Amino acid sequence: MSQFFINIEPNIIDDEMVQKAIEEKLPEDLGDLAKGENINFKAVTELQLSFKSILQIDNLWPLENLTKLQLDNNVIEKIEGLESLVHLVWLDLSFNNIEVIEGLDTLVKLQDLSLYSNRISKIENMDTLQELQIFSIGKNNLTTLEDVVYLRRLKNLRTLNLAGNPFCDGEQHTLFVIAHLPNLVYLDFKLVRDTTVRFLHSLIGKSGNSISQSLCFVALGAGSLQKSGSQKHTVFILLPPFVEYLNGSFLFDSLYEEDTEAAKLASLPGVEDLLQAYPSWFVLVCENLYKYGLEEHEKREAEVSNFYKRLHEILTVNQQESKKIISNFENRYQRRLDEIHRARSGDTAESKRAQCKEDILQLWDALMTLEALVSNDLEELLQDFKSSIDVRASTFIENITGIYPFHIFSLTIFCTMTQCRDLENQHHEKLMEIAIATQEKLDNFELEEDLPDDVKMLLVDKNTIVNAVNMSHDIRLRKIDKRESDMLCNTYQW
Repeated sequence: MSQFFINIEPNIIDDEMVQKAIEEKLPEDLGDLAKGENINFKAVTELQLSFKSILQIDNLWPLENLTKLQLDNNVIEKIEGLESLVHLVWLDLSFNNIEVIEGLDTLVKLQDLSLYSNRISKIENMDTLQELQIFSIGKNNLTTLEDVVYLRRLKNLRTLNLAGNPFCDGEQHTLFVIAHLPNLVYLDFKLVRDTTVRFLHSLIGKSGNSISQSLCFVALGAGSLQKSGSQKHTVFILLPPFVEYLNGSFLFDSLYEEDTEAAKLASLPGVEDLLQAYPSWFVLVCENLYKYGLEEHEKREAEVSNFYKRLHEILTVNQQESKKIISNFENRYQRRLDEIHRARSGDTAESKRAQCKEDILQLWDALMTLEALVSNDLEELLQDFKSSIDVRASTFIENITGIYPFHIFSLTIFCTMTQCRDLENQHHEKLMEIAIATQEKLDNFELEEDLPDDVKMLLVDKNTIVNAVNMSHDIRLRKIDKRESDMLCNTYQW
């Protein structure tokens, strides 16, 4: 319980509390809100219940047209009782004791949500909040930075506050968040662009290396986080986006997101057993590709590192040679000046001046020769680097050698995704066999199991069940095709 309310009796929201809050907030508008002797709750659009020692949210259902609700600075432990407030646009639950994000499914119009200073340890259960623009979840118990990736599904999110969570101890979380949420305008109360520029300068140092800056900005588009094997600390790896969401069941789960028939078909006898093996094989293909992608990325990063190491070596040698040439010139030039100063005749002085001019021309030629040499070296370095990166990208597309421990898996990205399609096709064929057999048993009154009514509707005749199974199959194939297309596109950009 919050320290501010430790000696105060907790309350539950009741009609009296709500009515009093309305009267305190809008005394001048009570004439419009009054309905007989009572308040017309349907006319209330804003309600403030801050600092009320509220433990439980309840009795808000009459306020169905509420658009703004303040419940901050209470002792609320659970988000509940908000189901009827479907018009809410602004919700403040900051400074409470909430541990789980839940109970927000019906608030589809919500644009501003504050859960600041609670006890939340995971970002979840926000899929329906597609209108959300502002989200504050700072000063909670978020320890895993990868949880931020969940927010990618909120396409309209522009302002995010994470400050005060355990994973914010280091500044690196800034780069990770911006890399995964590129549409953010404000992060932790700061303009994203300014924050990013300052962070990148801290990475680059005071050299002002424009190439390094460009590389860091490009990296923002593909940032990711991986944990070390010991799980004791986290390490940043700027991952290529083609392996994103391939670690685990993300892709497989997405196959069923828009498949309304899948749940019905899963009720058919024998389908449950069929669904036991299918996900594990599918996920294994994705995870192997994910692991290989990380290995390739590390190799690519090593090549980038070698490129900059070689670049530094070339420039260092050039600078050292240039300094040596200029130093020798300065010594000779000083001697010429001394000789001119000591010359006893005009002819001697003129001869020494001519030698000075010759020394200057030689200096020019020597420096220009060095510039030409370094230019050639850099051109060769760039060509080698480009060729190496091109080969690595094409190799990733064409050849995943020795990754899969069983021979049935192919060795290219194309074939890897083909393997996903093959698994889906095999599943589809078996599912079709089960569905038709079940339909025939139902027609012949041989089916022993009692099926739900919506499933029986699918089994009304053979054409209906075939169409349903095919439709379910087509949805999943399109998801696989889309992932392959994105993968290849991102690989070429990489």
